[in-house]
Amino acid sequence: MKKICLTVVGMYFMLLHAFSQVTKDSAAFQPRKLKLDEVNLVSSYYTQNGDHSAIGGGIGTEKVTDLANGLELKWVGWDTRGRKNTLTAGMGIDHHTAASQAYISKTGASRRTDGLRLYPSLDWTRENEKKGTSFSLGAYYSNEFNYKSIGLNAGATKKTKNNGEFGLKLSAYFDQVRLIYPSEFEPAGSYGGFSERKHPDYGSSPRQTYTASFSFSQVINTRLQATLLLDLVEQHGYLGLPFHRVYFTDGSDAVENLPSSRFKLPIGLRLNYFMGDRIILRGYYRYYTDNWGLQAHTASLEVPVKLTPFLSISPFYRYYTQTAVKYFAPYEEHLTTDKYFTSNYALSSFSSGFFGAGLRIAPPYGIFGTHLSALELRYGHYTQTTDLVSDVISLHLQFK
Repeated sequence: MKKICLTVVGMYFMLLHAFSQVTKDSAAFQPRKLKLDEVNLVSSYYTQNGDHSAIGGGIGTEKVTDLANGLELKWVGWDTRGRKNTLTAGMGIDHHTAASQAYISKTGASRRTDGLRLYPSLDWTRENEKKGTSFSLGAYYSNEFNYKSIGLNAGATKKTKNNGEFGLKLSAYFDQVRLIYPSEFEPAGSYGGFSERKHPDYGSSPRQTYTASFSFSQVINTRLQATLLLDLVEQHGYLGLPFHRVYFTDGSDAVENLPSSRFKLPIGLRLNYFMGDRIILRGYYRYYTDNWGLQAHTASLEVPVKLTPFLSISPFYRYYTQTAVKYFAPYEEHLTTDKYFTSNYALSSFSSGFFGAGLRIAPPYGIFGTHLSALELRYGHYTQTTDLVSDVISLHLQFK
């Protein structure tokens, strides 16, 4: 938590200086030109523990810690035809440690137990408020030691005459998975260690994900709003991880083997009910199914309560349950005759609960009269029937 505080404080003073410059030079900009409108800074700390590591074939520590920081800059302006243009640039940096990674090498040579992930993004949206339409384009990139991803997306929305809105978003991700195998499967003469960045035998395998997302939102009355959500997801390529072990009934082991394609179908419903001026009920339900045999249900409820005109608290709870994929079995329960096999407990049957609360402060003239327009602090605790537990705390600062 000390690292988070230092990061947030440093960026806070940097952003105050940036907004001071915007205010000072605002007279030089025309009203329709793009100008910096909003800055969001998010920091979070995540920790988990469990004893079903996929690297160990379904046994071993799952201890992980992750420190994440994200910065988002948003520019807004209007063109000569009165259309609103929004340009959003983001940069995320995650640093994580995973105790289980030390067991990729059975010889003890593996000592690389942490990693750094960078993920910049850029999005542009053009909204025609008179016609009730919008169009957006976006690009995304993520890079870490064993994984690289490039993402592209395009979206459009159309408002209806009776307070509704249709939405469509198409996205594609093109990934490369670095083939880092457990030590017993390393090619002869290799360096044989996850800690070796320039391993001569490391190759990579592609993975593609294509998604079509549909939504329809409707204002039913002055108190109730509803949104229907549907995603069609198709994946191709290497869909496992090469350092996930599987142990068979005879004691032998292998690298998990999964089909090279997967189709996912999530369907969701979101309801917001306004109970007067102080309380909102935010309900959500999602049903998920795929052709690997996994079916899941998610139900959540968040209740923001406005304590004062600028102070609110939001307790929340989410319940999730899923069946196992057809290819899952625990440690030493797979048969050597199985075509596909995994002991990754993320694909097993389990139920989970996630609960916590958020505290939001948003004075009308900024916190302490500065450009810091809103501050939100959230904490959540997660439990899973596989004995996995985790905690996450996050801080969101919004500058306007």
